[in-house]
Amino acid sequence: MGWSPRPPPITRSTASLRLVPHFSHFRFSFHRAQESRGGGGSRRRTLRCSSAPDPLETRDDGPNGRAHCLTHCLLDASNCRCCGGTAPAAAAGAAEGRMAAATAADMVWVRVLEDGVFRFDASEAARAAAGPSLSFADPRRREAPHDGADMPAVVPVCEVAAGGSQKVVIKLPPGTSFYGTGEASGPLERTGKRVFTWNTDAWGFGPGTTSLYQSHPWVLAVLPDGKALGVLADTTRRCEIDLRQESTIKFSALSAYPVITFGPFNTPADVMTSLSHAIGTVSMPPKWSLGYHQCRWSYDSSEKVLKVVRTFREKDIPCDVVWMDIDYMDGFRCFTFDSIRFPDPISMVDDLHSIGCKAIWMLDPGIKKEEGYFVYDSGSKSDVWIQKADGSPFVGEVWPGDCVFPDYTSEKTRAWWASLVKDFISIGVDGIWNDMNEPAVFKTTTKTMPESNIHRGDADIGGVQNHSYYHNVYGMLMARSTYKGMEMGNAAKRPFVLTRAGFIGSQRYAATWTGDNLSNWEHLHMSLPMVLQLGLSGQPLSGPDIGGFAGNATPKLFGRWMGVGALFPFSRGHTETGSIDHEPWSFGKECEEVCRLALLRRYRLLPHIYTLFYHSHTKGIPVATPVFFADTQDPELRKVETSFLLGPLLVCASTLPNKGAHEYAHKLPKGIWLSFDFADSHPDLPVLYLQGGAILPVGLPIKHVSEASLEDDLSLIIALNENGIYLVIF
Repeated sequence: MGWSPRPPPITRSTASLRLVPHFSHFRFSFHRAQESRGGGGSRRRTLRCSSAPDPLETRDDGPNGRAHCLTHCLLDASNCRCCGGTAPAAAAGAAEGRMAAATAADMVWVRVLEDGVFRFDASEAARAAAGPSLSFADPRRREAPHDGADMPAVVPVCEVAAGGSQKVVIKLPPGTSFYGTGEASGPLERTGKRVFTWNTDAWGFGPGTTSLYQSHPWVLAVLPDGKALGVLADTTRRCEIDLRQESTIKFSALSAYPVITFGPFNTPADVMTSLSHAIGTVSMPPKWSLGYHQCRWSYDSSEKVLKVVRTFREKDIPCDVVWMDIDYMDGFRCFTFDSIRFPDPISMVDDLHSIGCKAIWMLDPGIKKEEGYFVYDSGSKSDVWIQKADGSPFVGEVWPGDCVFPDYTSEKTRAWWASLVKDFISIGVDGIWNDMNEPAVFKTTTKTMPESNIHRGDADIGGVQNHSYYHNVYGMLMARSTYKGMEMGNAAKRPFVLTRAGFIGSQRYAATWTGDNLSNWEHLHMSLPMVLQLGLSGQPLSGPDIGGFAGNATPKLFGRWMGVGALFPFSRGHTETGSIDHEPWSFGKECEEVCRLALLRRYRLLPHIYTLFYHSHTKGIPVATPVFFADTQDPELRKVETSFLLGPLLVCASTLPNKGAHEYAHKLPKGIWLSFDFADSHPDLPVLYLQGGAILPVGLPIKHVSEASLEDDLSLIIALNENGIYLVIF
């Protein structure tokens, strides 16, 4: 690369390579935190809080119940201006594995995984202290050196303070664009943003919310020449990702962690493929899960569930799945059914299957603390609950009241949960929805359990640790257990699990959605970059609650949202209790027709979407990608967030109430892009373009996937380069 000078000289050791800094050779950048004198004349680094804490980022560990903004004070909370100098109890977790301070001269690196991938540690001591990887599909691959002769083109600067906190800085050329950071609100291009990886129940989040339901300590950098680089801070702990300085990546966490760099490679797609070799790829989803899903909190009886699905069939609106929220349970007890409202779930599922509809049911981690409840009794007998520091089970309030929580960090607990899932799906359950698994806990300032709680984790994932260590992977480990239970129940079927909380690597076990959004135009707009960011962070199977979860949609908003939502990788309408009905027919005839046309589009495109998922499953490339993937050297494409690519298919949407997609002056990549439709043109539907020279397979206009067969004819939409037209061949 033109901007990358020759590498510095190195010295070799048996475990890794030690950098000998030659600052004239590499563009190192030290970000010096403020230094202050501690007791006994020792020096400590502090990072002062520059703003008042967001309500979603506070904790109630200060004196007299004072909220403490731990997420703003990662390096040394004791000097936080906005918290009055009170260090939180969670800081005690940083004492685990304390080590001597390290400077850039102590940093070591080693090739791992494959050519172009490098692991950096702040020092030999930091490398030895790093916990096992939970992001890697095979953690051993992070530890094993890879034979090769290539040298790192980008070198981080790592600093470890005396207390063990670590800061990493990577300087890149001016004009670099940033993406990734996982499930994050706000704009597609992330320069100027800051994210804290701390899974949070973030109902009604906004564009400035810094912690959502999932944690992906990952940044994808697109360089000025169009090449790309990925950076993974491989820590499960709370981590700050700071992109506020142009072309600069900063990570900060309370303990040492490895940094893995991927590339630079020729394209962002190459980076994503390389990342997938580390964290794995999405499990190939069942084809029915790529249809449309209808959900509500809650369809509160068997009769209501069947009525909704039959209405889809009567109105010729495609739909493949209906969802059961917590009200199907007996008093919100997982693995039970309300005997009055859902007296015969097997019969209900049989009726759904007879009309081509699948059923997905919710399972939360909070288990009601009640003797005589078979799940609580068996879990207590097997000793599977998360413990307080004194060794007793932690009890927190969620929907059923007082609850205990399975400790999914233990194989014993995961096997116990999987056996419950195996028995549960025997009634005909097609998929499982894991919700509230950040884990969410009511009536707490932090919205979760104390960080001092104890997990008795298996040695190969970190061993016995407090909750601050495992918090961000709790949801992923729950999804892993659920996925295993579905495999045990029917090895011939592909499991389908949806999880709210997750970590980088969760795509191995579950799909996800963007959480409890709002029914407004801002959240419609945010849904596009949020889905794209998840794809650029390794999770290709995601989508928002179409129409918005909280509040009431309008006909225009719902129709416009369905228009683009029908083309997201995961397409589900969902709304909360107390809102008006949010089914496609709930907003009048015109909106109903828009929804019908939008969903018929999706079903005609299913052969193409299914193929894209196969490519994602085998190569790690996102299903939906930003427009700049078509031309990474065009800087004007890098901030386009009302359009996206589905392979060679370009989807251009409108997220404004007073302007349809056909009225936009859409920025297209260079080359030939030909607009087309299915004789369904409508102002509320996205405009579709096909890249010149591309062939797009489309299926029949079906109402659910079981209507299709392998013997059906496919149509091919062909965009010809020579004369700028497309042909449909039957």
